[in-house]
Amino acid sequence: MEKSNNSGLQNGESTAVKPNPDELCGSFANKVKFPLWVFPETMDSVENFYAGDNCRSKSEFIEKAINFYVGYLKSEGNVNYLSPIITASVDAVVHGAEQRINRNLFKIAVELGKLSHMTAAANEVDSETVRELHKMCVDEVRHINGVISLESAVEFQNE
Repeated sequence: MEKSNNSGLQNGESTAVKPNPDELCGSFANKVKFPLWVFPETMDSVENFYAGDNCRSKSEFIEKAINFYVGYLKSEGNVNYLSPIITASVDAVVHGAEQRINRNLFKIAVELGKLSHMTAAANEVDSETVRELHKMCVDEVRHINGVISLESAVEFQNE
């Protein structure tokens, strides 16, 4: 067998193929090469995930990870900007709901006051009966968690 002239091992040359810079695609021509020191566990993670992330190389995977982290760091500034705006919006919504609830509670209290005065005017009730009625109503409201119905009141009064 004849020796091949292409074998670099026989004359001490490196076997690494050096690409022609003219043949490099545009994405490699503008890249910078630098040493990267990582822990073995980190390199194991790169090995395990780069193909699953549709990366052609570990370098592409690491570059995507760096770009993702830089985007994350940039977005932290946006959180500091957006957080007060969101808080102010939520505060405004809560304040509006609070105002509507307060207005409705006021209207209900006025109607309840009118009913109480009409009931007191129509019936002659002594103070002892009023205290007992108050005690009974507090216990009932606690027992039924504040859900009062006319039907249950009529049923109670007919007993």
